[in-house]
Amino acid sequence: MVRPYILAENTWRTVKETEYEVAVLPWGACEAHNYHLPYGTDIIEAESVAADAARQAWDHGAKITVLPVIPFGVNTGQSDVKLDMNMNPSTQLAVLKDVIDVLNRHHIYKLIILNSHGGNDFRTMIRELGLQFPKMFLCQCNWYQALDQKPYFENKDDHGGEMETSVMMHLTPDLVSPITEAGDGAAKKFRMAGIREGWAWAERRWTQVTKDTGVGDPRKATPDKGDRFFRDVTRKVSEFFVEVAKADRNDLYA
Repeated sequence: MVRPYILAENTWRTVKETEYEVAVLPWGACEAHNYHLPYGTDIIEAESVAADAARQAWDHGAKITVLPVIPFGVNTGQSDVKLDMNMNPSTQLAVLKDVIDVLNRHHIYKLIILNSHGGNDFRTMIRELGLQFPKMFLCQCNWYQALDQKPYFENKDDHGGEMETSVMMHLTPDLVSPITEAGDGAAKKFRMAGIREGWAWAERRWTQVTKDTGVGDPRKATPDKGDRFFRDVTRKVSEFFVEVAKADRNDLYA
């Protein structure tokens, strides 16, 4: 069954007759996620969260179109991890500019970048492109930060841990290797206090930080935890989609 909110599934007849209020661009990454999760974890999560949140928003009257997912993210700190596919921020800026140019030309003046990868950060790009496309409302949404993980999981997840493993067990259990194959996700921290405290920053060199590419213990993950978190997080994201769709671009502040 064709989903009217998924651009790739619709024909020109449908698309040209629909007045879309907002476009959603899922953006993932292709990278190692410990020993038990597939390289496409961020891609699968981005597509799934975007689609389910858009379904709920559509059912609430928001005219959403979800664009095809961008599969490559910023993996500059993982250059020595085999086949972790890096897309530099400057390349992301060029891709994003082209996408926005199309939307702007066809009078879809709102774009939500649904981000699924911690290495991606579109804020500086949004600032720059906002000057070039003054009619556009541009924002990013990190779905994995939409809810506090504590009520759902015993161990905080940074990368390939309990949350992501549970979500993938729910979404694509056939792609998740037995949890007995997973590393413990133990990770080293910077020695510098300012970076540990969060008011200073430097990029992590991944293979110096973690022996299994994971950051976060996945061993308490279950499909039921993933189902519950996915349902709640897509509901929260869908509410944001509706807010953006209904917002007046000339009256955004209260």
